[in-house]
Amino acid sequence: MPEAAAAFDLVENDRTPVLALRGDWTVDTIASVEADLRALDLKSGSAVDVARLGRMDMAGAYLVVRTMSAAHAGEQSELDIRGEHANARRLLDAARKAATEPAPLPEHLHGWRGLLERIGRAVAAIGEELIESISFFGQTLATLAGLAANPRRIRAVSIVHVMEEAGLNALPIVVLLAFFIGLVIAYLGARILGDFGASVFTVELVAFSMMREFGVVITAVLLAGRTNSAFTAEIGAMKMRQEIDAMRTMGIQPMESLVAPRVVAMLIMTPLLTFGAIMAGLLGGLLVCWSDLGISPVMFFSRIADEIPARHFWVGMVKAPVFALVLTVIACKQGLSVGGDVNSLGRHVTSSVVQAIFMIILLDALFAIWFLEMDL
Repeated sequence: MPEAAAAFDLVENDRTPVLALRGDWTVDTIASVEADLRALDLKSGSAVDVARLGRMDMAGAYLVVRTMSAAHAGEQSELDIRGEHANARRLLDAARKAATEPAPLPEHLHGWRGLLERIGRAVAAIGEELIESISFFGQTLATLAGLAANPRRIRAVSIVHVMEEAGLNALPIVVLLAFFIGLVIAYLGARILGDFGASVFTVELVAFSMMREFGVVITAVLLAGRTNSAFTAEIGAMKMRQEIDAMRTMGIQPMESLVAPRVVAMLIMTPLLTFGAIMAGLLGGLLVCWSDLGISPVMFFSRIADEIPARHFWVGMVKAPVFALVLTVIACKQGLSVGGDVNSLGRHVTSSVVQAIFMIILLDALFAIWFLEMDL
């Protein structure tokens, strides 16, 4: 049976506007009347007459409900349905219940009120992020303690793989950057100290700064930009593809299979990378002292052994595992927080790198104050 074209009449019945439906109101026929319905200026209290209505499906019912809702200023009130029809009343009621009110437009405050609102939202977001990070940090420590109590659950293959990808492959860039940092420190020290006739102390300046501060900080910052982003992107992509949900369904805990191997691998590799950065920085300082100041390699290392206490080396090395733990926890937490869209992945990768660098600088400052107060 061919479908009759959808049509309607707007009539007055007892001073009440009535939308009288005619023909078939289905997904195939309503396109011809949609523009006319949008142009209607119905008043509140309008009714719908279905006595001459043919067939109707949910698409036609939704179009009628949308038109009547506009007349009632969006109020989801009971429709005034007149006439008899086999299923029109049921379809219209279902469409009315399923229709959602449009979300209200956000109120944009201006001036000092808008500034205070933005500050308040930022502070609230920072507080929530801090609480979530501390909770995830505790969960990570609990997972590591559980693995220490049951070593058979440790995924050695995953740990070695992460050690190679995130640690060993990062060694060239860490060493290269540390070499140039040591070279710059020695060059500036030689020029500045030379004005006071103390150029020979450039050796102590290079050794002290690279062992105590720059070696570990350079390593951590590079890992924050290179490894943190990689960890967050890898775990976030798995979260987007619902692979983590599948792992939980199979009884595999993401904390044990994804987080713990990365934490353990970075706890092992970060001190080694820090040691490589310190040695590369000293080599850069040695080349400047040798070429610019005439200090031979033998004299360079002799002054380090005689004038620089070993505690300065261990002060820098002690920071490495702490930085590694914080960086990895931030990266994994941000990866597991990724939603189901690419924009969420990009935001969390950015947050991972920014938070990691911020925590490195903050922790390094706290370490410096504490070590100086302890006379170390």
